[in-house]
Amino acid sequence: MADPSSFASPACCLTRHLHLRCRADFGARTLRGTAALTARAEREALRCLVLDTRDVQVFKVTVNGQNAQFAFGEKHSFKGTPLEITFPNELRRGQEAIVEISFESSPQSSALQWLTPEQTSGKKHPFLFSQCQATHCRAIFPCQDTPAVKLTYYAEISVPKELVALMSANRDGDAPDPEDSAHRVYRFSQNVPVPCYLFALVVGALESRKIGPRTLVWAEKELVDKSAYEFSEAEAMLKAAEDLAGPYVWGQYDLLVLPPSFPYGGMENPCLTFVTPTLLAGDQSLSNVIAHEISHSWTGNLVTNKTWEHFWLNEGHTVYLERRIGGRLFGEQFRHFQALGGWRELQNTINTLGDKNPVTNLVINLDEVDPDVAYSSVPYEKGFALLFYLEQLLGGPDIFIGFLKAYVLQFAYKSIVTEDWKKFLYSYFKDKVDILDKVDWNSWFHAPGMPPVKPMYDMTLSNACVALSQRWIQAKESDLGSFSSADLKGMSSHQLIEFLALLLLEPPLPLSHVQRMQEVYDFNAIHNSEIRFRWLRLCIRSKWEEAIPLALKMATDQGRMKFTRPLFRDLYSFDKSRDLAVKTFLEHRASMHPVTSMLVGKDLKQDQ
Repeated sequence: MADPSSFASPACCLTRHLHLRCRADFGARTLRGTAALTARAEREALRCLVLDTRDVQVFKVTVNGQNAQFAFGEKHSFKGTPLEITFPNELRRGQEAIVEISFESSPQSSALQWLTPEQTSGKKHPFLFSQCQATHCRAIFPCQDTPAVKLTYYAEISVPKELVALMSANRDGDAPDPEDSAHRVYRFSQNVPVPCYLFALVVGALESRKIGPRTLVWAEKELVDKSAYEFSEAEAMLKAAEDLAGPYVWGQYDLLVLPPSFPYGGMENPCLTFVTPTLLAGDQSLSNVIAHEISHSWTGNLVTNKTWEHFWLNEGHTVYLERRIGGRLFGEQFRHFQALGGWRELQNTINTLGDKNPVTNLVINLDEVDPDVAYSSVPYEKGFALLFYLEQLLGGPDIFIGFLKAYVLQFAYKSIVTEDWKKFLYSYFKDKVDILDKVDWNSWFHAPGMPPVKPMYDMTLSNACVALSQRWIQAKESDLGSFSSADLKGMSSHQLIEFLALLLLEPPLPLSHVQRMQEVYDFNAIHNSEIRFRWLRLCIRSKWEEAIPLALKMATDQGRMKFTRPLFRDLYSFDKSRDLAVKTFLEHRASMHPVTSMLVGKDLKQDQ
C-alpha cells in the first residue's frame, strides 16, 4: 500500500542510512550541505531513485562518487516536487549505493523557523528549530519522506561558535570548523533506525541542567532553571514507562524548551523531546505532556504508523501509555479523570469539525489531503477511547498492558497499518475472539463522529467539576450572588481546566455570568496556559469585549496551535473582534511559524 503523502517508492529502493553534513547560515536563513543516502535496491535492474523535496535546491548528485543525472518532476500543491535520480549503472537487487546530494534549503522552508534575536528570551542571538512531522523533512533535504522507511543517521552541523546545535540523536562531540574560524561543528549519531519525520535540529544560545541519570534539560538561560524544576519528574516517568512497555532503547532522554512560537505541545524527537514553554506553569501540573512524549519512545518511535492515515496507531497508544504513567504516579482515579477529560476533548473537536466530517474517522483517507490540515485530537482521543474500551472488555488494565508490551516487542523497528495491529490483537487474545467479534470495528475505524460505544469512567474527581459547571449553567441572574471564591476550594488546576472545558461544551453563558465569574474567581490573574486558554475562549464566546485584547495577546504571545487556532477562530466568529483578529494575524504573520501561519490563514480565510 502506497503512502499518499509521499512520492517515494520504498518497494523499489530503500534508503537505510543518512550522512548529513551542513552549515546553518543565519544571514541567508538556509541550511546548505550534502546529504549522503545509503540506498539499497529492492528489485532487479534498478535505474532510478525518487525522493521527496519541497522548495529545496539541488546542485549536484553523485552515486558511488560518479556524477548522476537528476531532474525535478511536477510540483504538487502541498506534497512538494519529486526528485528523480538516474543511476550511472543499474543496481542488482540487494546491492547498495551511496547517493550524495548537494542541497540548500529555502529561507521559506516549511520545516524550519529562523528566529531573530528579538524573538528569543535572551534577545542577543538568533535561533533555529525544525519541526518535520508530518511531511516537512523534505523541505530541509531530499529524502524518502514517508514513515514506512526508517534509517540511521550521522550528522555534522556547522553553526556560529557562540551557539549550540542539538539533534534527535546522541551527541558525538564538537570542534572548531576547519573551514570557518567563526563556526563550530557539532557531531551526532542516531544508531536506532528512525523515520524522516523524527529528524530534528535546533541551534541557539542553549544551556543545560542535569535532572536525572539520562536526562538534561536544555533551554535559553532565562528559562533553564524554571524548566529543570517543571520537568523534574522525567526520570520517574521514564521508569514507569519502562515497567509498562519494556526497556528504553534510545540511550539519552533529554528535554528541550523552545521559544514560544513552537507549534505543538511537544514533539517526540528521539533522545531529545522538544516542548513548548507554555508547559511552564510553575507547579509541574502540565507534565502529562512529558509523559506523552516519553511514551512515544515505544509507540511511534519504535512501532511506527506506515502512513499518516494510521496516525492513531502512534497517538492512541501513546495517550494510553501516558495515562497509565499518570495512574502509576497519581493514582487510578486520576487516570480515569484524565481519560474522561479526553472524551470531552473529543466531543469538543467533533463539535468543531462536524460529526459527518471524514477527518473525524479513526483511520482517514489522505488522498490529496494535507496531513497538517487533517490534524486534530481525533487520532489521540478516539484512539485512546478504543484502547480504554478494549481494556475494560478484555479484563482490565493488568491484562491489557500485557498486550501492549507484546505489541511493542512484535513490531519494534517496523512500520505498520491498522490491519497489522488488529491481527495481532486477535492472535494475542485468541481465547477471547468471541468478545472481540462483538466490537463494531467498522464504526470504530471507518465512521465519522463520536465512537459507537462510550467506555466507563470513575467519576470521583470529575464530580466537583460537573457540579460547579451545572450551577453556572442553571444559574439565573438572581442566583449570581450565591457564587464565591470558596467554590474553588480544594479544586486542583486539573479540575479547573475540566470545569471550564465542560462550560465550553454548552451554549455560551450570558455575559453577566462570565463577568461575575471574573469577580469571584479572578481567572484573568491565572497564567496556567490551559486554564487561561479555556477561560478566554469562554469570555469571547459570551461576547465580553474586555476579553478581546487578552485573547489576542495570548494568541500571538505564543504559537502553540492548540491555543492559537481556536482563539483566532473564536475572535473571528465574534463580530466585534473579527476585523481586529484579521488585522492582528496579518501583522504577525511574517514572524509566525510557517505551518501555524498557513493554518490560521485558512481559519481566517486569508490563505494566499
